[in-house]
Amino acid sequence: MADLQDDLHIRAGAGGMPVPSSAEIHPPEPCPPIPSACAGHAPDPGAGPGTAPAPAGEDDLAARARAVLRAHPVADGCGGLLRALERLRWYAYDLELGESGVEADVPRLREGLVGAQFWALHQPGGVGGEGAVAAALEQLDLIGAVVRAHPDGLALAHDAGQIADARNRGRVAVVPGPVRATALADSLSVLRSLHALGLRVLTLTGADWAGEAGLTRFGEETVREMNRLGVAADLSGASAPTAHRTLDVSRAPVLCTRSAAGALRAHPDNLPDDLLARLGAAGGLCMVPLAAEQTGPTVSDVADHLGHVRAVAGRHAVGLSGTYDTGTAHPLELGDPSGYPRLVAELLRRDWPEADIALLTWGNVQRVLRAVTFAARAARQRREPSAATRADLDGRREAGGGGAHRAAGEAVDEGR
Repeated sequence: MADLQDDLHIRAGAGGMPVPSSAEIHPPEPCPPIPSACAGHAPDPGAGPGTAPAPAGEDDLAARARAVLRAHPVADGCGGLLRALERLRWYAYDLELGESGVEADVPRLREGLVGAQFWALHQPGGVGGEGAVAAALEQLDLIGAVVRAHPDGLALAHDAGQIADARNRGRVAVVPGPVRATALADSLSVLRSLHALGLRVLTLTGADWAGEAGLTRFGEETVREMNRLGVAADLSGASAPTAHRTLDVSRAPVLCTRSAAGALRAHPDNLPDDLLARLGAAGGLCMVPLAAEQTGPTVSDVADHLGHVRAVAGRHAVGLSGTYDTGTAHPLELGDPSGYPRLVAELLRRDWPEADIALLTWGNVQRVLRAVTFAARAARQRREPSAATRADLDGRREAGGGGAHRAAGEAVDEGR
């Protein structure tokens, strides 16, 4: 049971030597200068000293937006292509040519200057246990098959380095995940197997060990094992107690792959300001979805949410999530990935610094994935694979109720 109490803190290295944070080891990538031809209107040659430049026109903003995205493409936090392909004979479907049956085919991803996309694993409603595991295995197999069938447009990626490599080769990087926690069937062995097959993001919803009451002891051990493996925790849709306890336990940054600002629009997946602030302080990332029900029906509404998250959580804690092919309605002019330059142009119109846009689209995802990898390497030096089972850890809670849950959490805290 000693390893169950072994909480790795990534600032403590072997032998007690301090280890710098992932942000110190991998600082956000700087935004290279934008070519002068796209840098905005020059001042009027006849204007006197100190005269402000003329306002940028729409064409100029569009050119600047595309220039920024060519240097720092979009890392899209949630794509539902697998769900869409379930309705199609995917093996006869050419994503590189472009078809009307999906929103995020390769031509539209390229037109929108998307460099990476997380592919959500679809879990049919009401399916649990072995059926949920089988569904996750089938979806991971489908990811491999689709990527292999489109080698000129797509490349499988499992970490920040592979994402950058795919982009440098002119491919859209495909990162497997997120998938709901039901896919584990309450087994850490299943978690390890899914990781070995490529899963990199797990959403802490759908399981009673990550429910309305927060994480059980098994839930906490699952988070620790995710840290050891390098599987990022996704808190979109998680209860507030689960989200806060995950931030307590996790020694790697967490993601919210499809969450906007709850202060601007009420929605179960949107985050209140206190959680946004804590997420930013913990080095996490809120990826704002292009979903009308969460952000509103216009590009301006999405920009409002991005600005609010940036103001509350910080410039290093905001990202983008297209939620394309998930069945949700999108804001006007953002109906498919080719609309990303329009959104970036709106941010430029609002005087977002180009360096902040570079973090929004690309740098923040790279930082978080590097930190997840770093935490996993450090954790594997301290922890063996967990042999714990749900019965081992949660039997006491099931017999004793919420008081036992609190006692277990206090014991873990004291163990640190």
